Amino acid sequence: MLLWPRTPTFRRSLRSLSNAHRNPHHSSFFHLNLSSSIQPQVSGVLDDDCEGFLPWLEWKAGSGISSSLSIGKSSYGRSLFASRIIHPGECILQVPYAVQISVDNLLPEIRSLISNEVGNISKLAAVILVEQKLGRDSEWDPYISCLPQQGQLHNTIFWSESELDMIRISSVYQETINQKSQIEKDFLAIRPVFESLLKSFGEFTFRDFMHACTLVGCRAWGSMKGLSLIPFADFLNHDGVSEAIVMSDDDKQYSEVIADRGYAPGEQVLIRYGKFSNTTLMLDFGFTLPYNNYDEVQIQLEIPKHDSLHDMKMELLRRYFVRSPKDVKGLSNSVNSFIVKEVIPTSAKGKGLPQSLRAFARVLSCTFPQELNDLAMEAAQTDGRLARRPLCNINKEIEAHLILSSLFTKLIAERSEAIMSLEFSNASISTKVDVRRTMARDLLVGELRILKSASAWLDNYCFSLSGQAIHC
Repeated sequence: MLLWPRTPTFRRSLRSLSNAHRNPHHSSFFHLNLSSSIQPQVSGVLDDDCEGFLPWLEWKAGSGISSSLSIGKSSYGRSLFASRIIHPGECILQVPYAVQISVDNLLPEIRSLISNEVGNISKLAAVILVEQKLGRDSEWDPYISCLPQQGQLHNTIFWSESELDMIRISSVYQETINQKSQIEKDFLAIRPVFESLLKSFGEFTFRDFMHACTLVGCRAWGSMKGLSLIPFADFLNHDGVSEAIVMSDDDKQYSEVIADRGYAPGEQVLIRYGKFSNTTLMLDFGFTLPYNNYDEVQIQLEIPKHDSLHDMKMELLRRYFVRSPKDVKGLSNSVNSFIVKEVIPTSAKGKGLPQSLRAFARVLSCTFPQELNDLAMEAAQTDGRLARRPLCNINKEIEAHLILSSLFTKLIAERSEAIMSLEFSNASISTKVDVRRTMARDLLVGELRILKSASAWLDNYCFSLSGQAIHC
């Protein structure tokens, strides 16, 4: 049995399939603190719009899907609820591969003409577009018609420029631009294929394609066969601390979910999409959590152009700067980008502050060529990684970490100001804008918490060094 998290969109799908799933309906309904151990007691009502959905799916599968779950509505949107008592360890649904939608469902004549440079998310989005154009003639219409419509998603690629201004200081701003650019690139590659083979379907716009890509990106799961949309499992909502995820059995050819705890009848059943920060959740899934245990901040540290050792430092970093797998996760190959997680106050080693970030600061603090030569020699004589040990000169070690402290102080001030501006902005008559403002606040508050924890650790580290000597 293989565990597959939900697949976030373009930026992460390029490196691996990471499982995270999302409810078919609206990001705004996920604004609850599901990362806490206290779960909301939600009493749902049956969703009349989907009354025939499960019978249709079981008919199509030729087998039962679930006898313990029903589709309902709650204040969080369309959800799955326990229709009877569910015990921990119980299998609550099984969806055969045969009723999952994958790239294999794309018409062969279309698939053969799409460039290999187009990713599977975009190819699966093309499947959605074809089935949407078919309407009631589509064999998947009962499923496709349950997908959220345009205007119901809050992923940041749908935000206006003024809305994006709320998160401009966060890395998710640039990631949003990059993701939208990648979708547009795939759109330009796929549109001619549709125009030549599917004229009867009419035109589809970039907005249509972007919407379809987002549906796939926030709903598809990875397996050995690639990306798949798993009907019915789509309705499960996210709980950041749940141990229940989608598992795929390639031998038995089905995906299933095992309950990680007990549920009473009428209680909403939850799974974990993945261990994702709010940056990932809002970009790839269109919602945030007020307090997210997996929050992180991406920062950049630059070597000033006026630094007399600029070229020497850059050459040294390119040659010796080797990241650990944890440091490099989700980043480009740039030597000056880092992911910072919450720093535990009791951690003597500053767990959460990447060692590569501290090493970069040590290199940055050097003012003489010999200091850089010494670091290069140390790296060559040890594990090949640059400046991973505290500097022998205590004042230099303090100076290096004060550089980081100064950076964090600046970033803290920026986020505090941005949060304050959100607090004082006038309430909008638009529910959509209010939802996105709340998402922006969740993101920035989480980043502020991370930065403050790192800043506090750096202050303590520098203070402890000031009273002792470092001996080589």
